[in-house]
Amino acid sequence: MITILIIVETSTARAWQAELFARLGAAGHRIAVRQVNGAGRRSQALDFVLGLEQARAPGSLARASAPLAERVGDGKPDLTIDLSGCSAEGHAPVLTVDFDGQRDLQAGLAAMLAGGARPVLTARLNGVAVAEGRPMLGDRIWLSRAASDLCAGAVTLLESAVTRFAAGKLLPLAAPVAAAPQRHGGDLLRRYLPHLIAGLGRRAARRLSGKRPFYWRTAHRLIEGPGLAETLRQSESGPPFVELADDGQRFYADPFVFEWQERLYLFVEEYPYALGRGIISVAECRADGSIETPRPVLEAPHHLSYPQVFAHDGEVYMIPESSCSNELVLYRAEQFPHNWVREAVLVAGRKLNDMTLLVRDDRFWLIGTEQRGQGSASDTMVAYSARALAGPWAPHRLNPILIDRGAARPGGPFIVNPDGRTFLPLQDGTETYGGGLGIAELLVLSDDDVQFGPVQPVVPGTAWAPTGIHTLSRVGRLEVVDSCG
Repeated sequence: MITILIIVETSTARAWQAELFARLGAAGHRIAVRQVNGAGRRSQALDFVLGLEQARAPGSLARASAPLAERVGDGKPDLTIDLSGCSAEGHAPVLTVDFDGQRDLQAGLAAMLAGGARPVLTARLNGVAVAEGRPMLGDRIWLSRAASDLCAGAVTLLESAVTRFAAGKLLPLAAPVAAAPQRHGGDLLRRYLPHLIAGLGRRAARRLSGKRPFYWRTAHRLIEGPGLAETLRQSESGPPFVELADDGQRFYADPFVFEWQERLYLFVEEYPYALGRGIISVAECRADGSIETPRPVLEAPHHLSYPQVFAHDGEVYMIPESSCSNELVLYRAEQFPHNWVREAVLVAGRKLNDMTLLVRDDRFWLIGTEQRGQGSASDTMVAYSARALAGPWAPHRLNPILIDRGAARPGGPFIVNPDGRTFLPLQDGTETYGGGLGIAELLVLSDDDVQFGPVQPVVPGTAWAPTGIHTLSRVGRLEVVDSCG
């Protein structure tokens, strides 16, 4: 752990700064705080918007707050985090964060709206870009919520930069990011009103379309030869998918294929609208490629999804997503596929999402996303490892691995080629959750680092008409996908 000096400006204090202070302190770092006066200007336009939208996001991390109390540190700091926007000369190395190219949050939000609400955060060490984050916006209409997501991303990006700095791994980005001209953010209101009106109009049009507002579709096919993972093109990858029918009272999502004793099974999240949460169901694939109606096999008092089923040492296990219960649980099939029992809690006290298993060199790895604080559940990748399936599981020393709305959350099981190259489907939430899927190669997986190659998007085509794919799984000839809406 290291000693950190945080510099804050008294007139521009925001709630996200207190969140950063708490997060770094919880990680064991020694924190000092220094206040400076008059370096920045009050973001009146932002405060006005947040006041208008108070009911939409009362706890927004962008809201004004009392500045961090001054706190004297012991000795010279190892790192200074300058949140004031002023020069911190004499306290190098200095870490700062840009909000869409701007040091000022209000100016960054104006730039974000001008760019279509696809923000990029940049951490700089002594002015040199050392880390980037692309936070996912859970609500692209209400600025109070989008601003909170942006601030949550900034907290996590700085937290990640501090972790890498302490480990000696905070290096300049391969493609340098030039600092943008700084703006005062005065055009926030001018951009906010057209953005809000257009967004509310699109939302109203969707509601009037007659479609189910919360709906996912699962589809399947039998295929010989290369599938989506190999071609990345739905229009050039064999026969069309067939939708798994539902009765309108539920939907099916997160499909996983599993083969057991020469029979193929489809595990899905089943979401009965009357129940209001997901359960896990299973259906067998018949010889002609048709799928039975799914039957429930696992329920809990909380939401379950992402039914990752696998075999190990002659037993069949499942690791479903259960993030709202703040634990990741391993289940074992007592009587496959219908009866499941809790075998072990793998990770407790964390909101982990779509944690995807990979076994390599007798080591167990789980890679997925974590919702940290008020941040998104889909943009922050983390990794855990263990020597035994039941644990103990340890977080990677560089968690969080990355912050990227288009390259962090898995969308299906790992794909291991005969040559040993390993790939992972990754969700693309740039436009919306469930908006698309890509595939990236796992390049480095060790105690020292986790690295993926560039994400190659799965291009829409004729095999499956919906524009977005959210999950991809294949075993043998059976390939399955799902899409939002």
